[in-house]
Amino acid sequence: MTVATSRHPTRANSEPAGVDNRLVVGGAALTWRSLPTPTLPDPTAVLARSAAHALTAARQHAVHGTELLLSTVGRVDAAMRTELLEAGFTIGVLDDDGVHPSAPARPRAAEPGRLWLLTSGSTGRPKRVGHTLDTLTTVRADQPERTWLCPYAPGTYAWWQVVTLSLTQPGQHLVVVEPDELDDWPTVAAAHGVDAASGTPTFWRRTLYRDAAALARVPLRQITLGGEPVDQAILDQLREVFPTARISWIYASSEVGASIVVHDGRAGFPVDWLDRETPGRPTLSVRDDELVVTSPYHGAGLAGPIRTGDRVQVLDGRVLITGRRESDEINVGGSKVSAGVVRGVLAGHPAVAWARVTGRRAPVLGRMVVAEVVLAAADPSGADTGVPDEAALVRWCADRLPEHAVPRRIRVLTDIPVKETLKSDV
Repeated sequence: MTVATSRHPTRANSEPAGVDNRLVVGGAALTWRSLPTPTLPDPTAVLARSAAHALTAARQHAVHGTELLLSTVGRVDAAMRTELLEAGFTIGVLDDDGVHPSAPARPRAAEPGRLWLLTSGSTGRPKRVGHTLDTLTTVRADQPERTWLCPYAPGTYAWWQVVTLSLTQPGQHLVVVEPDELDDWPTVAAAHGVDAASGTPTFWRRTLYRDAAALARVPLRQITLGGEPVDQAILDQLREVFPTARISWIYASSEVGASIVVHDGRAGFPVDWLDRETPGRPTLSVRDDELVVTSPYHGAGLAGPIRTGDRVQVLDGRVLITGRRESDEINVGGSKVSAGVVRGVLAGHPAVAWARVTGRRAPVLGRMVVAEVVLAAADPSGADTGVPDEAALVRWCADRLPEHAVPRRIRVLTDIPVKETLKSDV
């Protein structure tokens, strides 16, 4: 399935406004202007070998308007390659030696200015969603000068949000980290003056778990979270480390664009934002516990109210996103349990750094609630942090959840799992 946006394509052969912004990639200091602009087939699906190669493809598109789908080699499997070739794309693996193309059997005319994104595939096989550089550029007002960290996989919606900010806004510099730098990104960020960073909750939790002291040495003034459910525990942990930074969470997707932005430090968004119609802004609704978005940023093929597939809960005047509908609901003996709600309870334990909640087959009940957790690192001062065992965590949940929602098994992992998309399937 493909979806195309209705905005006008990018004007070709024009330099973007941020062309002289500083880029740091692979330890090298560059600018957008100094990047090479490879000759790309048109249309092309570029599979970048590194973050640097992805940036060159983005610059090439910004200047020439080549119809482009950008991803990494690892995110496009054999079936997706076949699908792209059948859709008329030349697939080009981009590395230090240039583009290595595989041409389609039936070439087609290119659509100037078109950008294609692959969805995350959380609801099945990824699909292509069409945009332009204009529709991916959601920050348009003048911004204070910032040096942004970009940890996302190239070609994802979140990656484009950071990249378009640097491409289109003077004074928005960029430090890009490769996957093998993720565990040590605070050192890289501190060395290059990063003062703004965007990442998933899993990204932030993993960093806090691995080296909170190193994170605290990064002079962050802007912290952004998105891509997964954002609970109060991670917001509070970041506020403790960065008491003066602005902490924002953003709800965005390839289909509906950036639809919700919250800066008040609280999980979810105010319930009075629901069904509020403002010209030029998304309208948010809830139907059958599912978030529905009507957005000016989504594709023409998705016009009107879009069911996002995300389950929500209204609690204490806030609308909380708890997880994907197809995976969030667990039926325990006829009683419905939200995995996201249980996960939030576990994450609220002071000794839990991360949690994942799922359902498992069980006799009589059909399903039972089980969980995996990663416990917070020991206090370096040697103070007793009261590290809980499984029984203690079960009691913690039992004090806060109905009996059928309490996890029956809780397994302790030694590290927080993360995928290339910086998510962990929560």
